[in-house]
Amino acid sequence: MRKTTSTNTINKEQLEANCGIAYTNSILNGRWKLSILAFLLDEKTLRYSELKNRLTGISERMLITKLKELQMDNLINRISYPEVPPRVEYELSEKGKSLKNILIQMAEWGTKNSTV
Repeated sequence: MRKTTSTNTINKEQLEANCGIAYTNSILNGRWKLSILAFLLDEKTLRYSELKNRLTGISERMLITKLKELQMDNLINRISYPEVPPRVEYELSEKGKSLKNILIQMAEWGTKNSTV
């Protein structure tokens, strides 16, 4: 965690406030967030275990962390049902749904330009 008064933190905040690409990148950064959003875009609603199964190689800790970050950024909604055993589902929020065209274009670009 960076100090809130460090030059690096201040520069990052100013860049994100004044540049849409930098802000978008800061929200969608990391290996897993785009995949989580893409799966929710395709499936509409997924349970925690379904997301875990689709994201090959992700740890429990990382999945929980990324889901919390996406919730804090208002990109996904967490729906908790008062049942035994507990059932939790995730879906895209309206803000998350607004990324649909971007996610589709990124997928198409990646497919077209992938060298693997």
